[in-house]
Amino acid sequence: MAQELTSPAVNPGPAPGPGMGPGRRSVLVSIGALLLGLLIASLDQTIVATALPTIVSDLGGLEHLSWVVTAYLLAATAATPLWGKLGDQYGRKRLFQTAIVIFLIGSALCGISQDMTQLIAFRALQGIGGGGLIVLSTAIVGDIVPPRERGRYQGLFGAVFGVTSVLGPLLGGLFTQHLSWRWVFYINLPVGIVALFVIAVALHIPARRTRHTIDYLGTFLIASVATCFVLVASLGGTTWAWNSVQIVGLAVLGVVLLLLFVHAERDASEPVLPLKLFRIRTFTLVSVISFVVGFAMFGAMTFLPTFLQVVQGITPTMSGVHMLPMVAGLLLTSTVSGQIVSRTGRWKVFPVLGTGVTALGLLLLHQLQEGTPVWETGIYFFVFGCGLGMVIQVLVLAVQNAVTYQDLGVATSGATFFRSIGAAFGVSVFGTIFNNLLNRRLADALAAHPLPPGTGPTAGQVAADPRTIAELPPAVRSQALHAFSTAITDVFLYAAPIVLIAFVFACLLREDKLRGSVTAPEGSETLGANPVERSSYDECARALSVLGSREGRRAIYVKITRAAGLDLTPAASWLLLRIRRHGIVEPSRLAASTAVPIKAVTEASRQVEERGFARREGMSLMLTDKGVEATTKLSAAREESLAWLLGDWWGPERPTDLAHLLKELTAELCGSDRERPYSGEPHRDHEAWHFEHPQQPPRPPQPPR
Repeated sequence: MAQELTSPAVNPGPAPGPGMGPGRRSVLVSIGALLLGLLIASLDQTIVATALPTIVSDLGGLEHLSWVVTAYLLAATAATPLWGKLGDQYGRKRLFQTAIVIFLIGSALCGISQDMTQLIAFRALQGIGGGGLIVLSTAIVGDIVPPRERGRYQGLFGAVFGVTSVLGPLLGGLFTQHLSWRWVFYINLPVGIVALFVIAVALHIPARRTRHTIDYLGTFLIASVATCFVLVASLGGTTWAWNSVQIVGLAVLGVVLLLLFVHAERDASEPVLPLKLFRIRTFTLVSVISFVVGFAMFGAMTFLPTFLQVVQGITPTMSGVHMLPMVAGLLLTSTVSGQIVSRTGRWKVFPVLGTGVTALGLLLLHQLQEGTPVWETGIYFFVFGCGLGMVIQVLVLAVQNAVTYQDLGVATSGATFFRSIGAAFGVSVFGTIFNNLLNRRLADALAAHPLPPGTGPTAGQVAADPRTIAELPPAVRSQALHAFSTAITDVFLYAAPIVLIAFVFACLLREDKLRGSVTAPEGSETLGANPVERSSYDECARALSVLGSREGRRAIYVKITRAAGLDLTPAASWLLLRIRRHGIVEPSRLAASTAVPIKAVTEASRQVEERGFARREGMSLMLTDKGVEATTKLSAAREESLAWLLGDWWGPERPTDLAHLLKELTAELCGSDRERPYSGEPHRDHEAWHFEHPQQPPRPPQPPR
């Protein structure tokens, strides 16, 4: 049987070549520019970690280390829903260009920062632009490619998050060691400028705008609430005492703003976080677990490079290498768990097992010491990453499965929003505990081995600049390193009980049967630090296109041929749907533009002719009345196979946009415009052409001139 009809996955069609039209090339160039924009935004979530020890040594202010990461996360999280709605309303191309400019200005200013205050402020500006790049780049894909190919391209976008998870720590260490930590930010400039130029020239988006009532008040309030509580967590016990007026005032302000947020969301027509979702048990539990996973994941990723570089004396570049086992464990188990869930429909075991393994990983990280061997450190990192990977993939599936179609988009963004807020809290809380422990233990270490005045750095100077440890006498130096070591590793000990809380909540999840359409999350929903912002329609289109292209081509044609009640080979059904799609098909040209061998196409042509489903027009085939009837049944069976994936969403009360999506996706999956089945201009059959041009009168298929 033909290669395309026996392959386990759909062949995406011919590779780009000389015969490709200018429109197709423009799309590929635009996709490349969007990938560059997404690359620099997602890279900045991970590239800074290995540069942080050098940054704080250069600028001072180790106690503010966590805010270099937190400022970016908070700003990006708060801005993401606004970018999504504004892009719908005012055009995504213009907004994407604006996001690139903001991000590049923030990057340049970060690179020339002279103190920690400047760097933190400019990181927030960078985060505002970064949030726009992430949400708009994936949204624009849906504007410029048909549903059939949407999953394929968005798979590339998801892969960017996996790549940057690996490259971020490595590049951060490489730039810091061989150039300067400032190049962690400067590297964005040439890449972003290229993306900006290409987008301006090549990106052409159809003018389709959607009016929104944007929840500016809700966005401002939720960002303010998060900022207040993060400030309490990061400044309490360090800059100000826990019972100080400032900390108590911030806590009270946070509570008041939270109450105002709840009130505002009840009245908002398009709330940034619909409160009705919290009536769904699974959504509430997943939100708590997502918060804790973000807390542990980004808190650990931020402070582990400091342990490696300061305590174990590893170079910035090698600290990035040492982080790879954790990233490998995360990517491995997230991929494997997703595959298992897709095939079995069973998912609860993964958040339960994952939170337990994550807690175990934190306890193992607590065992790290100055002389821990590299292989042992790698095992601890790998175990911790495996635990995280088992959770992050499945949480998105669980929450998508628990809501109605109308709430699919906001539920997905809500779950990922809590992971983002958890990440900001984790970094700040880890930083507060670390600073409190470090200052106390350094003071004890230096008090036990007092130095003559003026002969060495003080405890405060060592805490502010770890490089000054080298100026201490050997006996005191070892004590100072031990203080750094235990201050960092004890943070992991304190974090373990918090992850165990998530373990308890995971045990309370109810394992409902998964809809077929919620077994295809992507990287932005699982590996990214920013919340996802997509409509229910866009999220469903992405998932169905991924699943539609995952199915084995032969298997699906066997299935729909049987469902249509036809006695045909899968290849014959495949050919009939191509004729239906294009109106007229020259078999030899069709074989040349697909992965199906000419022999298989010839045999299929002979069968459909002999049985009266198609007739010859020169070298080409056209449908007979009998063929039209057969392809109508085949198309309906293909649509029904997609509808089955939607489960109870495809009920009597199904939304019209969902019905429209299935018809459009069915038409695309039954033939691609990239196929060249005949010479001359493309010609559609009556139904397909009229579907794409509903405002124009129908036209019958015509033979090529």
